[in-house]
Amino acid sequence: MAWVESMQKAIDYMEENLLDDISMERVAKEACTSVFHFQRMFTILTDMSVGEYVRRRRLTLAAHEISRADSKIIDIAYKYGYDTPESFSKAFRKQHGITPRETRTFTGKMQSYNRLIIQVNVKGAEPMQYEMVEKDAFQIVGTKRAVSCVGGQNHMEIPKMWDEVNAEGTDNELFQLNDGEVKGVLGVCIDKSYEKPNYIDYWIATAHEGDVPEGFVAREIPASKWAVFEVHGPMPDAMQKVWKQIISEWFPSSGYQYAGTPDLEVYLDEDPGSLDLYSEIWIPVK
Repeated sequence: MAWVESMQKAIDYMEENLLDDISMERVAKEACTSVFHFQRMFTILTDMSVGEYVRRRRLTLAAHEISRADSKIIDIAYKYGYDTPESFSKAFRKQHGITPRETRTFTGKMQSYNRLIIQVNVKGAEPMQYEMVEKDAFQIVGTKRAVSCVGGQNHMEIPKMWDEVNAEGTDNELFQLNDGEVKGVLGVCIDKSYEKPNYIDYWIATAHEGDVPEGFVAREIPASKWAVFEVHGPMPDAMQKVWKQIISEWFPSSGYQYAGTPDLEVYLDEDPGSLDLYSEIWIPVK
């Protein structure tokens, strides 16, 4: 349950500092994890980014204050981090569907986003199939790209990268190069926030033991204990569903934690839209 407690501690820190500039480094420290892993787990659990949660919570509190206090709307706008009444009104209308002034006169409904409480759901209908394996370090070769995680850019850039790799036939080259212990083409996230805040290196690669072919780059994946989860069904829904189960059900109850090294999504050379598609998620644990 330490995982649940650390996530809740990070959320509580954000709530206690909603009126300030929130440091993601400090938030991640409260959760005892890296900025990248915290943002990733938060998004998987809530279907929104950390920034979106903070924005929604600020606008929720601003609406409450407008409806029950006599403070000037311009002062409330500044209090909740908006530089101009226009930018505040635009964001307010986008969330609530009405203007701040209409909120004050009770002429419309508002949309409230409440404070998050992390809980463990006991579910038995859908068991998770996984195994624990230990592997020595191995080499991957492929292509990589620096991707920003700010504002959910990674969720747009990574699918675009896969589209390019598939269109250029690079995925077929990688399947042919695959001669390592991990079979298939890999999607690999590597946290780079210690070099460039809020950035990851995303690799589309394969395990390859020989020389690095021209046009590709290489990296060593360190020796690890891995939790390997089965994924059954078409992409991307099946993969996203298992990720959410891992974060919301498996980690809170397993006693394991992220080891902090790269995790892998493993794709076989099959139709990604097939109902019978088999894939895997490899998570380094400690």
